[in-house]
Amino acid sequence: MTVTSINALMEQLYLKYQQKPWTETLKLVHFCMDKPLRCPVSNDPGSPLLLCMEKIQRTLNAKSLFSMMNRLESLSRQKGLNSHVSPSGTTCYITSDMFYIEVQLEKDGNVIDAKLAHLGEAPVICDDLVEHLSEMKAKGYLALQSLEKDLYSMSLLDRTQDVNRVTEVLHGKVGHLVYCGSQVCGAKIDVTVEGTDMLHKLPLSPLLDSQPGEDGNPAFLPLTDELSMDLSAYFLLKFHQPFPMSSSSIEEIQRLTGIQITGLKLAPLYELIVQSTLKEKGSEDLFTHKSRFFVSLPDSPKHCYFINTGSAKSDLAGALVSKIPFTHPKCVPDVIEILRHQMAYNSLISSCVSEKHTNEDDSELLYFEVAPHKNTSFSVFFLHPMKENLACVIIDVVTSREVQCSLHLNPRDPTLNSSDGFISRAVKRCMSVPVVMRAIFRNAAKVEADSKMQVDTKQKPEPACEQITDLNSLEESPSVAGHQDLVVTDKQSVPDSPKENLSTAKSEALGDNMEKSNPTVSMETLCRVEESTSTAITEAVMKDM
Repeated sequence: MTVTSINALMEQLYLKYQQKPWTETLKLVHFCMDKPLRCPVSNDPGSPLLLCMEKIQRTLNAKSLFSMMNRLESLSRQKGLNSHVSPSGTTCYITSDMFYIEVQLEKDGNVIDAKLAHLGEAPVICDDLVEHLSEMKAKGYLALQSLEKDLYSMSLLDRTQDVNRVTEVLHGKVGHLVYCGSQVCGAKIDVTVEGTDMLHKLPLSPLLDSQPGEDGNPAFLPLTDELSMDLSAYFLLKFHQPFPMSSSSIEEIQRLTGIQITGLKLAPLYELIVQSTLKEKGSEDLFTHKSRFFVSLPDSPKHCYFINTGSAKSDLAGALVSKIPFTHPKCVPDVIEILRHQMAYNSLISSCVSEKHTNEDDSELLYFEVAPHKNTSFSVFFLHPMKENLACVIIDVVTSREVQCSLHLNPRDPTLNSSDGFISRAVKRCMSVPVVMRAIFRNAAKVEADSKMQVDTKQKPEPACEQITDLNSLEESPSVAGHQDLVVTDKQSVPDSPKENLSTAKSEALGDNMEKSNPTVSMETLCRVEESTSTAITEAVMKDM
């Protein structure tokens, strides 16, 4: 093409469009730029980029004018249509060779009007389009109402008149159900509905069957065509703060709901728990270079805890979860039970975390290392109080309500006077690793004192056979004898020396501290403290034995 012909063409274009306003010319330019190639998208070299952009658009919520425009443009591309935005930024045009749609939006992204214009005709208001764009919100609200009724019905199952809120939180099928704005104790998750680019079946009416299943658990109706509707949305359980969960727990929830939880980044679970705990305490920057923490307890040397985080490739990897999608109310009780279990595990690990990462007063220290063991268990390593060998307590959080512990010593080392049953009951009573370790060391100190007393009695003229009998009795049942003596000692010290025991007020303070770090488990602690009639955690545990 010669220069003369190009100039002539430009002159013709100028004469053709000189009478048209600039806005019309701009529309035409946008149309030409956005017009797709006359070939399948799969053959387009840029299709991988388009697919990535569409995936990004699917994850965005249309909660603003900008995101709504992006969503409309993305949907247009998926359907092989063209789209462009008006200069004012509040109108989106979706065009084809035969018609175009004009969608007018408010500045907050809500739809004002939708007009349809066929080729050569003036645009007319299309009530069907407006209704469809608004109907999606109305249907989503209807589905949320149905879910709310099912959750409320489940909260009434196996409920007695005198049930308290703490019991509901710990044992209720859906926890303690409240409406938005209510003050609650415990970990709080919101139930809501969120739009997606994929269709999901959501209920039109409550699905909880009036008759329980054969196993006694609630029975639900299936999401049939008569009881459900197809919506570009799903229900969500949303956390107020990202919640550390193990990979196995996440996989179990995804199996229950049938929906993948997106946007997860795997990392060592213990690292996530420590970071989350420090963030709640307002000291999240500490973990950048520190993995040891100092914990102070009354009437005990200061504890120093080393947190062995492992690696993201280890068996105990995890991720921070912000929301859990689902479509059927039947999976909610099982999901909540998994969250309770994870919360109990997280609470025990976080009890070893504090804002203090230096020993400011150079006081006496007891050193401990917390490391993952397997599945739902972890190990606490420490030096034997009377020897130089390592000892270990393995704590297995079987469920949110069952904890099994075992103490492992060198066979040649003396007993620590703490049976596995005693340690298990102590963990369930206080849900705090430092408090349990203090109880173990107190029992060990009692054994050492008794051993010295035995040495002193050897100086007295007693029959040899009687000495052997006493020693054998001590070795065969150290926990029973030691626990009875410890109860007597605690009882004697309560009236005169408030510093030598954990009073009821201090127990409540411990519960408050745990509530800040892990509210659901802290409620379990508060519940158990209220049920206890003792004035010290250690004494209460002893009375149960």
